[in-house]
Amino acid sequence: MIIGIGTDICDINRISQIIEKYDKRFKSKTFTQGEQAYCEAKAVPANAYAKRFAAKEAVAKALAGERTGSLSWTDVEVSNQPSGRPEIILHGSAKVRLQEIIPTGYRGSIHLSLSDEPPYAQAFAIVEARKAD
Repeated sequence: MIIGIGTDICDINRISQIIEKYDKRFKSKTFTQGEQAYCEAKAVPANAYAKRFAAKEAVAKALAGERTGSLSWTDVEVSNQPSGRPEIILHGSAKVRLQEIIPTGYRGSIHLSLSDEPPYAQAFAIVEARKAD
């Protein structure tokens, strides 16, 4: 069953400007070391950073409830499977929030789709609960 959905669109140029202005300060506050390594290895790092920024926003929206607060940026991590498929790894308060919204007897998972068409990057997230085996 679907527990939550979230989407976000991000202006790549805006992320590029923020990186130019704040560089490591912005990157370390917003992205995990793994995300930074992945993005920096790309031909156009700003595109990869923008997709991950949009993904964090989309996941936060999908996990949000009536009384939930904000999440730490680094509690939502975007990784890639060997095939290139993006996946979400939750840490800290984001992991706790997922556990809180999943009904007893179910396990939670997050499906993520990322896309970019400069100057925009977009993410779509679905939180799903499946019966535990």
